[in-house]
Amino acid sequence: MDMLSSDAVLPEKYRDHALTGVWKDHRDCHIKPDLVLNYQKTDDDELLILQLVRLGSHSELGL
Repeated sequence: MDMLSSDAVLPEKYRDHALTGVWKDHRDCHIKPDLVLNYQKTDDDELLILQLVRLGSHSELGL
């Protein structure tokens, strides 16, 4: 969470990537091999807003 909230680039092991389709404004990263965090970052006048959207396994999230 510290890296996400500081706008740092996550290490490769977290497989952070942008999503597409209805989730196109979101990203996801892998906390563990089958534990995925979907999140959204928004910059608003020098304020970074981090919204944690969904957390679950690939099957729970329909991935």
